[in-house]
Amino acid sequence: MSADQQRSISRPDYHPTMIRDLPTGERPRERLRDQGPGALSNADLLAVLLRTGRANESVVSLATRLLAQHGGLAGLGRVSFTELCQLPGVGEAKACQVLAGLELGKRLASLSPEDRPIVRVPEDVFHLLRAELALLDQESLRVVLLNTKNQVMGIPEVYRGNVSAAILRPAEVLREAVRGNYPSVIVVHNHPSGDPTPSPDDVAVTSRLVEAGRALDIGVLDHIVVGQQGFVSMKAKGLGFR
Repeated sequence: MSADQQRSISRPDYHPTMIRDLPTGERPRERLRDQGPGALSNADLLAVLLRTGRANESVVSLATRLLAQHGGLAGLGRVSFTELCQLPGVGEAKACQVLAGLELGKRLASLSPEDRPIVRVPEDVFHLLRAELALLDQESLRVVLLNTKNQVMGIPEVYRGNVSAAILRPAEVLREAVRGNYPSVIVVHNHPSGDPTPSPDDVAVTSRLVEAGRALDIGVLDHIVVGQQGFVSMKAKGLGFR
């Protein structure tokens, strides 16, 4: 039992209001950091924006209540600033944070095709992700989802930690491509060592993904390894592609 849980049990009247007061395994911010935003529920993501709850109501409970009261994200997105400020536990600061987050989501969803990056060569993918991946101290595997014009439709994180053939499930890597009916993907992951030279395990992973893509009619166009010293296109090297 964690120290957080022991404190909670020893104080029956204790109700965590801030994310840092929650038991470690229940903190949305830490889960977002370790597992990626895709692993969080709508309530968890909203809790990250809200940051704090109120007396006798945790921040996650507050987020859950707001979503339930307004019929989910779509309903919450229609609530005005004034209406949000009047909700118990919100106020002006939290209303601003929530509305700003919702507006960013709306703007991302409404991007015109001309605003979306286009992948023509491996360098395009490297420039798109190097700032985010090159300095990570853990391996992170991303999937660049492409439409028929090779425009980037999304870049979900699929794995965080040891990206190895032993644990990787091709169906999970390609799940978002199947769900969104995207015809092709580019797989990208980083080497925290800084050296982007593909390992034998990287080659095995690539071979499995290419094979799974063929079975699902999804083109795995490349697997790019990113490091502080640059990147390697495994397709260009003929590694894992045949």
